[in-house]
Amino acid sequence: MTIYLDVSAAVNNRAGLGRYAYSLTQALIREMEQPPALFYNRTAQARIPPEWNGIPQRSVRLGYKPWRMMVWQGQVMRFSFRRLVPGARLFHATEHLLLPLPGVPSVLTVHDLIYKLFPQHHRRLNYWYLNWAMPLFVKRADAIIAVSQATKNDLMRHYGTPDKKITVVHEAAAPHFRVVAQSEVARVRTKYQLPERFLLSVGTIEPRKNLARLAEVLARLRRSDPNLCLVVVGAKGWLTGEFFQRIEELDLGDAVLLPGYVPDTDLPAVFRAATVYVMASVYEGVGLPVLEAMACGVPVVSSRESSMPELGADVPRYFNPYDVDNMVDVLATVLDDSRLRAEMAAAGPERAARFSWERAARETLDVYQRVMR
Repeated sequence: MTIYLDVSAAVNNRAGLGRYAYSLTQALIREMEQPPALFYNRTAQARIPPEWNGIPQRSVRLGYKPWRMMVWQGQVMRFSFRRLVPGARLFHATEHLLLPLPGVPSVLTVHDLIYKLFPQHHRRLNYWYLNWAMPLFVKRADAIIAVSQATKNDLMRHYGTPDKKITVVHEAAAPHFRVVAQSEVARVRTKYQLPERFLLSVGTIEPRKNLARLAEVLARLRRSDPNLCLVVVGAKGWLTGEFFQRIEELDLGDAVLLPGYVPDTDLPAVFRAATVYVMASVYEGVGLPVLEAMACGVPVVSSRESSMPELGADVPRYFNPYDVDNMVDVLATVLDDSRLRAEMAAAGPERAARFSWERAARETLDVYQRVMR
């Protein structure tokens, strides 16, 4: 009998969900006497991490959308997908897609309810799918892992999910996110043509990241700090028009740099090169870059919404992401005080170290044991 993990997000490189699935799987492999079996939908973009060679694996080959529709229809019609995971003792869905497996205990990780809370920030098809499917997935799962207390609260408030069904298991920065040598910082500064003074944002460009307001904040800060720039690391997502329109309206074309995707190996040095890391989001299920930035010894200024204070505690400085004046005031305070920035940078690694994937794996295994009992 085998414990299966759905690692589709990691195999198909789905940004934050993929990072979660990969990091948790690696930690579970180290913690478990018998490694889990891996299940995934292999799309055209699939890449199997070489370190998973020798781990039992099962897969299907379907496009992303057809597979999601098939799983949801299977749940509605109460079909069984058990033949896809033979000998399953437990199935853990690490993203928002729970296979119908009657008789097999299941665990569902819920990352966020953005589609419910901010429907205007989702493409319509995805919005309707998640609103139809997620209530059923949440109800059918035997246990739910929430990646933050904020997400747990949302599940209880909007779906009436019982408190005892949900366990909060926090994510962590990967071990390579750490304070790196200045020679590494110099290398990435040259490679990506990074300016001397810049605010950094990491994540897919999409509305909830609040980048349009951050562009306005940058324009106002540049009145007294004309060399300050904004670097946004991440792919273009959806509904990006407002952000790029604000850049044009505010004449920030030379002050906003968009290097796109940056490999994980370079990210710690990019974090370290930043003057301040800014998490401007109006909502994050977990806000992992806050931990990654702190682990790299960068001062963090963050939105005070949803999960961000849960991770950063008293190390970052916080603002109201809906109030441009407040955002400007908080960032200016940090940018103008080199001693404060040094204190924040020094406190970051210790705070980030309170979270680890080893701890997440142990807490996840505790959930497995309760469900299987």
